[in-house]
Amino acid sequence: MRRSEVLAEESIVCLQKALNHLREIWELIGIPEDQRLQRTEVVKKHIKDLLDMMIAEEESLKERLIKSIAICQKELNTLCSELHVEPFQEEGETTILQLEKDLRTQVELMRKQKKERKQELKLLQEQDQELCEILCTPHYDIDSTSVPSLEELSQFRQHVATLRETKASRHEEFVRIKRQIILCMEELEHTPDTSFERDVVCEDEDAFCLSLENIATLQKLLQQLEMRKSQNEAVCEGLRAQIRELWDRLQIPAEEREAVATVMTGSKAKVRKALQLEVDRLEELKMQNMKKVIEAIRVELAQYWDQCFYSQEQRQAFAPYYSEDYTENLLQLHDAEIVQLRNYYEVHKELFEGVQKWEESWKLFLEFERKASDPSRFTNRGGNLLKEEKQRAKLQKTLPKLEEELKARIEMWEQEHSKAFVVNGQKFMEYVTEQWEMHRLEKERAKQERQLKNKKQTETEMLYGSTPRTPNKRRGLTPGTPGKVRKLNTTTVSNATANSSIRPVFSGTVCRSPVSRLPPSGSKPVTTSTCSGKKTPRGLKRGANKENLELNGSILSGGYPASAPPRRNFSINSVASTYSEFARELSKASKSDATSRILNSTNIQS
Repeated sequence: MRRSEVLAEESIVCLQKALNHLREIWELIGIPEDQRLQRTEVVKKHIKDLLDMMIAEEESLKERLIKSIAICQKELNTLCSELHVEPFQEEGETTILQLEKDLRTQVELMRKQKKERKQELKLLQEQDQELCEILCTPHYDIDSTSVPSLEELSQFRQHVATLRETKASRHEEFVRIKRQIILCMEELEHTPDTSFERDVVCEDEDAFCLSLENIATLQKLLQQLEMRKSQNEAVCEGLRAQIRELWDRLQIPAEEREAVATVMTGSKAKVRKALQLEVDRLEELKMQNMKKVIEAIRVELAQYWDQCFYSQEQRQAFAPYYSEDYTENLLQLHDAEIVQLRNYYEVHKELFEGVQKWEESWKLFLEFERKASDPSRFTNRGGNLLKEEKQRAKLQKTLPKLEEELKARIEMWEQEHSKAFVVNGQKFMEYVTEQWEMHRLEKERAKQERQLKNKKQTETEMLYGSTPRTPNKRRGLTPGTPGKVRKLNTTTVSNATANSSIRPVFSGTVCRSPVSRLPPSGSKPVTTSTCSGKKTPRGLKRGANKENLELNGSILSGGYPASAPPRRNFSINSVASTYSEFARELSKASKSDATSRILNSTNIQS
């Protein structure tokens, strides 16, 4: 049971006790029944009026609560609609008083949210207006009379944040471009002459309108200034190049060059003016020294011819180069030619550098080939031979690759320009092929010369014998003249290295031929000892001289006739008797030709 019900029952009990107590008092007093009835009616009326008044008050409270609930419900629905939220729904059954309290609390919360959204909207609109004025962009389209939703506010906040980032980036770009513009104006000595230039240079940075149009105009202004600066720099650099060229042609001393060193850097107006004055002075001096200038140009022209691999015909095509009439017209022709040739070299610089690299590699390759055929290279110390072999092997790999690379690039160039790329008057690959062919022919020639030399040396040793590498003291000679070289008609028969190629064939000591040598001037023949140390019998020598000088049934070319003295006749078989094993390896035809040439030479000298 509720406490209110208990209190109601207690109130009834109290009222009953009060009435009983009144009746007891009335009885003690002796109030008559009619008066008692009256008094009871008065008590009833008082109680009834009090209860009626209390009931009326509670009914009024109930009505107020119901009315408040209705008002709150209506306002709450309106707020939910404005704030774009779901309508408020009371959960479960509740009393009128609790419902009114809940509705009133929800209304107050909705009112607060509405106020906050309106305040944020106002703040965002102010920020948007400020940013839009700086960036010169339209304002954000949003209804300021209604309450924005959370999504609308989020989009508005994102839009304002984007505007801030745009402003920051444009401001940074503006500051950067402004600095460059100021530097260019200072370099060009240019003063702002338009309102826009003055706004850029003189006005406050925060006051400048950062619109896309202004930024584009700013960039255009910077491009114009940079173009003027580049043109000015190009003009100044051209003047400097012209000055250096005239210095070299006129052979201006270093002291005079240092006098204008201050204007050799920079591109300001005063620098340009000073450079122009120097050029004018040098041009006037050039006209006074025409011959010297033209000769200097010809030196430079020859250098470019070498760098462009011009052939002799191409060089001779420029006839003014060989003229000795040093006039202004000749100078102009040389200037035009050097400019054209310089431009030609610059355009094809990569190809010419590639060809030059091939030329250097080719020369190095030929040098390695020459060293490879030099026997003295084996006496080098310090690992030079190993280094050369490594470099030579590396060059043999890189040279074909370089040729293939140049071939591809030249073919592409010829397709683009529809003409042949020539080196020394011929196509590059033909030039390369010719160099390789010349190298091959040179190797064949050197090989044939070595073979012919070895062949002659072998035949000479077969006829006259070989001498040791270090001559020994001979028997029968004067003690004061040891180690003399034997001569035949003032012609050296052998030397220290005559048998260098034949010595490995024989093992042991090399013996002299057992045959008489021809006397130097018709005197007695000089006899030499054999390897056994015994003298050759005179009869044996005569018998040997009686042998027929025939080889394969014919008289040797250049030999002596039958009426010649016997001592002048030589026998091939007697000379080569000691070398029978080696002679068998040679062909008869080879021996016949070699012997004929040697005998002819001997006959002529005699």
